Amino acid sequence: MKNSLIQKYNVPGPRYTSYPTVPYWNEAQFTYEDWISSLKKSFKESNTKEGISLYIHLPFCESLCTFCGCNKRITKNHNVESPYIEAVLKEWNLYCQLLDEKPVIKEIHLGGGTPTFFSTKNLEDLINGIFTHATRAEEYEFSFEGHPNNTTHAHLEKLYDLGFRRVSFGVQDYAEKVQKAIHREQPFHNVAKVTFWAKEIGYTSIGHDIIFGLPFQTIENVVDTIEKTKSLQPDRLAFYSYAHVPWIKGNGQRGFKDEDIPKDQEKRILYQIGKELLQKNGYHEIGMDHFALATDSLYRSFQNGQLHRNFMGYSSSKTQLMIGLGVSSISDSWYSFAQNEKNLDDYYKALAQDKLPVFRGHLLTEEDLIIRKHILNLMCQFETTWDEKNTYFKEIPEILEQLEEMEKDKILIIKENGVQVTDTGKAYVRNICMAFDLHLKRKAPETALFSMTI
Repeated sequence: MKNSLIQKYNVPGPRYTSYPTVPYWNEAQFTYEDWISSLKKSFKESNTKEGISLYIHLPFCESLCTFCGCNKRITKNHNVESPYIEAVLKEWNLYCQLLDEKPVIKEIHLGGGTPTFFSTKNLEDLINGIFTHATRAEEYEFSFEGHPNNTTHAHLEKLYDLGFRRVSFGVQDYAEKVQKAIHREQPFHNVAKVTFWAKEIGYTSIGHDIIFGLPFQTIENVVDTIEKTKSLQPDRLAFYSYAHVPWIKGNGQRGFKDEDIPKDQEKRILYQIGKELLQKNGYHEIGMDHFALATDSLYRSFQNGQLHRNFMGYSSSKTQLMIGLGVSSISDSWYSFAQNEKNLDDYYKALAQDKLPVFRGHLLTEEDLIIRKHILNLMCQFETTWDEKNTYFKEIPEILEQLEEMEKDKILIIKENGVQVTDTGKAYVRNICMAFDLHLKRKAPETALFSMTI
C-alpha cells in the first residue's frame, strides 16, 4: 500500500515557505510603491504589538556544496566582507527612514551562504549597526547557521554576547562517499566540537540539519548519521528530503549521475527508518521534516498552536512583518512579498542610488490571504478548518472532491468543516497543500519548477 502511495503522490510540488509560491507571483501587478505602502501598513499594525523579524542573507561560501540550491557567491577572498556588511546596513537604514518609529526586533536569523564565512568583527559590526536604529523585544530570539568546518569558538562566543541563543549546523550525512559526492567533506569530529562548544557557552537551542535521499546514501548511512547525532543530543533536527533541482543555475548538481540518487520507495525507506530512530531517541515530529526534543521551544510552540512557517523555515513564534536584508532576500509584510536583486552587482547598484534593492514581488489578494492561512495551518499544525467567514472560499467543495481520494488513501480525515492529517499523511503534507493551491490548479507549470514531494 505504502509503495503504491509513493508512486501515486511522488510528484513535483512546492515546499510552501510562502503562498502564493514565488513562480506564481503576479509581478506585473506589483510596484516598488506597493511594497513601501504595504510595509508601512504592516509595521504600524504590528511593531509595538509583537515586533518584527529580520532575515539577513550572507551569501559567501569558500567552496560549493553541490546539494545546495541557495543563492551564494563562492570565493576565498575575505575582502568582500566589509563592503557587503556596509551595504546591508545601508539597506536597513533606508528601511528605518521609511518607518515612523524605532523598529522593535523580535527575531533575527543569519542565513546563507555561510554566515560563519564572516569574521567576528564584521558580524559584531552588522548586529550593532542594526540596533543603532532599533530596539529588542522583551522576548527575542536570534539564530544563525554555522558551518562546522569554519565556525570557531570565537564565532560562538561573540554571537552569544550579541544575544544569539540558537544555532543550526549543517551535517547532511557522515558517510565519506556521500560527502565527497556533494562536495561537503566534514568529519564527525568537527560537528561534535562546535556542538559541545555551543552547549558549553550556553546556547539554549542547538540544531543539526540532516538530508535523506542524497547520492550514494544507504540505509546504513542514515542509521550511522542518526546514531552519531544521538550522541551529540542536539535540541532540534531538520531531516530534509534532498531536493534534486539541476535546472537551477550554479548549484553544481551534475557532480553525480541521476542513477546515483535514491528514488521513490528507496528514498522513502531512508526517511521512515530515520524518523523511527529519531522518535525512539526522544525527538517529536514538528511540522514537515522537523523534529525537536520536548524541552525545545519549537516543540512547545507546536503544542501551543503557535508554530509559524515563512521564508526562514519554521519559527517558534509569528511576526506579521519580516524584512529580508541582503542579496536575494525575500520580505513578507503578510499583505505582500518583495524580493531583493539576486545578482550581487545589481544589489550594490540599487543601494548606490539610495533605493531599496527590490526587483519583484506580489500583492496578496483576499483569496490569497485565506488560502495562505489554510496552508500555514496544514504545514504547522497538520490540520485546518473553514468554519469562519474569513476562512471559507467558494472552491472548497471542489477541493473536497480531491481530498476524498486522499481520505480513501488514509492520509487525511475530512471533518465537518475541515481536514486533519493522519500520521501516515504527514509524509504527504505537501500534496495535501497542493489541493488548496488555486494558483497551481489554474496554471500547471510548463517547465521544471519544483522538487519531487517525496
